[in-house]
Amino acid sequence: MLEPLSPTTVFKCLADETRARMTLLIAAEGELCVCELTAALEDSQPKISRHLAQLRSCGLLEDRRRGQWVYYRLHPQLPEWAQQMLQVILQANRPWLAVNSEKLQSMRNRPDRQNICS
Repeated sequence: MLEPLSPTTVFKCLADETRARMTLLIAAEGELCVCELTAALEDSQPKISRHLAQLRSCGLLEDRRRGQWVYYRLHPQLPEWAQQMLQVILQANRPWLAVNSEKLQSMRNRPDRQNICS
């Protein structure tokens, strides 16, 4: 992160429902690939990737490549106040994320999960 993250930036970035859901799912899971978010949110890969790029550019997420897959996690230099805020929001809104979490968990139970992420 080049500049300190401000509350205004965080709230603007999370004002979109898709970005809010993605960020909370990543906060809950630690790290998710694009295909997992596509399955959990039942959205197209281009839409998910566009929102992930916005979350990355505002400083909330960091990505890493592993072969052809891209994985996203909360930015390791995220200020403590932002990490705490995301955890409070996550804990208070698990029912709001329940359907997405269930879709994500059912995807993980497949034996060929790695093949799905290609």
